[in-house]
Amino acid sequence: MSVAVPTPAELRSHLVRARIAGDVATPRENNLRHFRLMSERHPGYLFGLEPDGAWTPDDVLAVMVRRCGVVADPAHVNGQDTIDPDLTIAALDAYADRVRLAAERRERVILATGHPDGLQQWYRTLARALREAGCTLLRPASGWTYRTPSAEGGQSRTVRYKGDVAMAADDEGTFRHTHSARAIRAMLTELAGEREPLPDLVIGDHGWAGGAGQAGVDAIGFADCNDPALFVGADEGRVAVVVPLDDNVAPRLYDPLMAYVLDRSQLS
Repeated sequence: MSVAVPTPAELRSHLVRARIAGDVATPRENNLRHFRLMSERHPGYLFGLEPDGAWTPDDVLAVMVRRCGVVADPAHVNGQDTIDPDLTIAALDAYADRVRLAAERRERVILATGHPDGLQQWYRTLARALREAGCTLLRPASGWTYRTPSAEGGQSRTVRYKGDVAMAADDEGTFRHTHSARAIRAMLTELAGEREPLPDLVIGDHGWAGGAGQAGVDAIGFADCNDPALFVGADEGRVAVVVPLDDNVAPRLYDPLMAYVLDRSQLS
């Protein structure tokens, strides 16, 4: 990566300019709908987590204000919503610190994403850096197949790896967006069945991170302002770090964030 390492102030300006944070593209209506569906325990919005609390929609909004920086006014029901760039940077610092610890300990790590279009390159870059640092990158359950719920079309999905990054692929081999935690559960089950230690760390998003955290595995990841489950998981102590950001902008726009994380984690 040839991108210069930004200062925190430069990174903040980039986050806002690229709409990774600040005024983001996700509409308020979508956010509130997802907050409600998560509070009602719809499986597709839990990301593999089983929250302990009651978590009414108002409770979810409150945690999203505190951990993500969405608009606090409950009367704001449509139009623009926000992510606080200062919360993004603080969480990126914690994310980088946990990555540095993984490198120092040469931990066993799984990397996976439900956003193959926007974030695949992020995880592949991080995977290379961790491997070079001496970490063991795990690739369990390669080829394991499941079907999506009938409400989502009942489609076949298979765990595939590109490099050391796990994603869900369709029957044609195309990587697909997914919220499901089924694949990470299969990975952990396979490791346990082979009497292999579970990973020390899962770096992911959506159900990859949520399912790992629910299983008691250290998990860090990204989440958009319409993905409240991981923030709730962090609030209940199941997910170690959740970075609030728009998780599906053009891949090149994440390059300054990667330069910042690699520098702070001493992997650049």
